[in-house]
Amino acid sequence: MQKSFTLFSLKKRILAVLLVISFIFCSLVVRLFVIQIINGGSLQLRATDQWTRDLSIIAPRGTIYDRTGSSLAVSYTTYNVYVRAREVTSPSKVASVLSSELELDFSSVYEKTTNRKVSEVLIKMQVDGEQAENIYNHRLDGVYLAENSDRYYPNGNLMTQVLGFISIDNVGQTGIEAYYNDYLKGKDGYSYVQSDLQGKEIGGSLRYYIPAEVGSDLVLTLDSKMQLILEQALEQIMTEQKAKATAGMIMNAKTGEILALSNKPSFDLNDVPRDDLTALFDNSKVKIVTDVYEPGSTFKILTVAGALEEGLTSLDDTFYCPGYRIIDGERIKCWKTIGHGQQTLVEAFSNSCNCCFMDLALRLGVDKFYEYMQKFGLGSKTGVDIAGEGSGILMAKSQVRTVDLARMGFGHAVALTPMQLLSAVASIVNGGTYNVPRVLGEVIASSGERTEVQGKVKEKGIISTQTSAQVNYLLEKAENKTGSYTFVEGYNVGGKTGTAQKYSESGGIAQGKYISSFIGTYPADDPQYLVFIMVDEPSAGAYYGSIVAAPYGKIVFSNLFEYLGEKKQDESVAVNYVEMPNLVGDSLADAAAKLKALNLCYELDGEGEFVLAQLPPAGSMLAEGTYVVLIT
Repeated sequence: MQKSFTLFSLKKRILAVLLVISFIFCSLVVRLFVIQIINGGSLQLRATDQWTRDLSIIAPRGTIYDRTGSSLAVSYTTYNVYVRAREVTSPSKVASVLSSELELDFSSVYEKTTNRKVSEVLIKMQVDGEQAENIYNHRLDGVYLAENSDRYYPNGNLMTQVLGFISIDNVGQTGIEAYYNDYLKGKDGYSYVQSDLQGKEIGGSLRYYIPAEVGSDLVLTLDSKMQLILEQALEQIMTEQKAKATAGMIMNAKTGEILALSNKPSFDLNDVPRDDLTALFDNSKVKIVTDVYEPGSTFKILTVAGALEEGLTSLDDTFYCPGYRIIDGERIKCWKTIGHGQQTLVEAFSNSCNCCFMDLALRLGVDKFYEYMQKFGLGSKTGVDIAGEGSGILMAKSQVRTVDLARMGFGHAVALTPMQLLSAVASIVNGGTYNVPRVLGEVIASSGERTEVQGKVKEKGIISTQTSAQVNYLLEKAENKTGSYTFVEGYNVGGKTGTAQKYSESGGIAQGKYISSFIGTYPADDPQYLVFIMVDEPSAGAYYGSIVAAPYGKIVFSNLFEYLGEKKQDESVAVNYVEMPNLVGDSLADAAAKLKALNLCYELDGEGEFVLAQLPPAGSMLAEGTYVVLIT
């Protein structure tokens, strides 16, 4: 019995051992499966990482071109300098050479060359080719050069804001460089070298080189020659009008393509002033897109378009302006305090009479007025392909009082971006189609494949072609006359000026601070080009849009016509110019007589009997028939 029990126990032990062995074997099989099959790839990478060192090769960014093929932003090869302290045999020599060639502090470089706690340390980025060659020729142990890429802007400070700039690590920070960074950035490459456990390169080992892939090229809708025309005018404004800032744009009214876009002050993209981040941020913004302002009389284009479309007025409709309207118990002045008297709609538009446009807004009523403002894109972004676009400020319809609506009619009590205003005006003058504004025209992949960017239409039929033609007629009559500051002899130009007071941070009116603006169209009867000029806080004496902004619109148009080779439409127009006399101190009667003798017209600002100031100043050359302003 005892013998049988012992035999049974032995069998159980053998079976247990076999089970344990089987379990261990199965575990090993499973473990091998996990290691080799499931985790094989990642483990291989880890192993590879242990015996290789790599250096990134920064991909060159794609080239940016204007619509004519001129280069606006190009990439060129630079180098990053690295040190692997474990491979350095003479730290003092390495530190001496690098500090001398790269103009760095010796002690700082020496510290990095002796720091064996890290496998690799960056000494300097974006070293030029000559410096890199000099360093290479020294054959320094532990010193490595890796290809990088930097950016060069052939035109310097041209298109500063719209192009934007990149960071030191080749990433777009502002403008097109930022907005289309994914297109431009390309794909980085790598250089691999075999190393030992201390990170030292194994002599005679294989090197692996994976080249970088260049980014896509971009062709913009911008024209660099038009841009130069615009920017020269803006610089002239800064000097002559002593303005705080200026901005301007040229747009294709039929397609929404932006042909030129700028604001001043600006800076050279090849020398970005990173030491003053506040100024850099402000001067990097595309303010026509990002900033809102109260437009003033340029807004009247939108008001009259809505009223004409609804049949609430006509070109021969009449309005009486005594110099003010009393609405909700508030006295709202026209800019001409003595009033314009009886006038047709055509005359009221040319006179920029506030009373007329208060009447038109009230005729529309809140619901219809807002219906058209929303059609024209107010209160929402235009969708332009530039970062940081603002939505403007449109008062909640439920909160609009009668007096608010009246003020909106002539461009007050509403804030919008210039891009919103220009896009709205374009939709009005082109027959009623709202095109989304854009700066990108074509994408060229590194493979050479070209993809043309199609313009987007937000809405068609916003207004009828008849209303569009009527508005164009009003714009033509307002500006295409010898007495206009935008009159260009032989060319049919339309336009509208605007003057608006600025507001302080507390919300009140900032005394003596104005924004003056001008919107011009060409040809007036079927506009293809829109020109916009805005002057922020002119301080040379004048602030009216007709005097401060419009003359520079004339300069832009004149140079634009020459560049485009536009032939004069009317060779028969003869213009005589006269010199503006000094009228300060004269009685109103004497000043009026002097102006009449010179065939100059005048508008009054004030109710005094003597001339306190005049616009433009004495000595200015003016076309006969020009309206001047006498401040009394």
